[in-house]
Amino acid sequence: MAFKEYESPELLREVQRVTAIVLAEFDRVCRLLDIPYVAYGGTAIGAVRHQGFIPWDDDVDVAMMRSDYERFLAEAPAVLGDNFEIHSTRNHRDFTAVFSFLTLKGTQLVHEDVKDHSYRKPVSVDLFPLDNVADDPKLRRRQCRQAWFWGRLMYLSATGKPNVALTGWKRSLVLAITSAAHWAMRVLHMDGAWVQKHWDKVARRYEHDTTELMADFSDLTPMAWAVTAEDMFPAVDAPFESITIKIPRDYDKVLTNGFGDYMELPPVEKRKNHAPYFIDLGEY
Repeated sequence: MAFKEYESPELLREVQRVTAIVLAEFDRVCRLLDIPYVAYGGTAIGAVRHQGFIPWDDDVDVAMMRSDYERFLAEAPAVLGDNFEIHSTRNHRDFTAVFSFLTLKGTQLVHEDVKDHSYRKPVSVDLFPLDNVADDPKLRRRQCRQAWFWGRLMYLSATGKPNVALTGWKRSLVLAITSAAHWAMRVLHMDGAWVQKHWDKVARRYEHDTTELMADFSDLTPMAWAVTAEDMFPAVDAPFESITIKIPRDYDKVLTNGFGDYMELPPVEKRKNHAPYFIDLGEY
């Protein structure tokens, strides 16, 4: 993820406004189906610190326990508004993530780091499952390593040109390796759905065990956001733009563990968004 200012503050606010439409629909459906969720990461910070979006941010993340995540994917399509649909490897062959998106039809918000992908992401809310983490430290490290591996392979299944923070011969070498890996996967028919099955097997390894912690294994460092069920639920209401959403029950603990002093605005050089490449808000 990189920081890139929008062409104008007005355009950023329009993206935020339209993204909030998707968030409102997600919240409506979760309340209708009685599916618990929480705002996640920077979205939770935005709710607590700004009562809406972080001023420079342009996306929304939400998280659900694995069983609730699967319920949402299975039951939400029947009650979603006509302008919304769920995207994942389960219904899009060229999908690029191990989690899912709730999307707004007729829009596109393509980020700089995925501009070469065949999948064109609509304006959306990112949906993350929280999976049980092994209690044993050795098994935990293995679970994290394997989830990292399959997550990176998912990215390479979509593109051989990842956004790498290198220059010169090192960058050329890495891109040569990733390009070769990408085309080898294409030849061997190792698409996103194939990678997803392997990632799911790792992330859901302890799904039916009672463990202390759960985490988002799509993250590069899942243990940085490891939480207990009691940290998150029952979630509490919080204002976000013109709507009300759910945030973690002990949001101060969760956000402090993940970000430190989350109420302090970071300096400009440490601010992050998803660097816009192409934006089409359609009729919105």
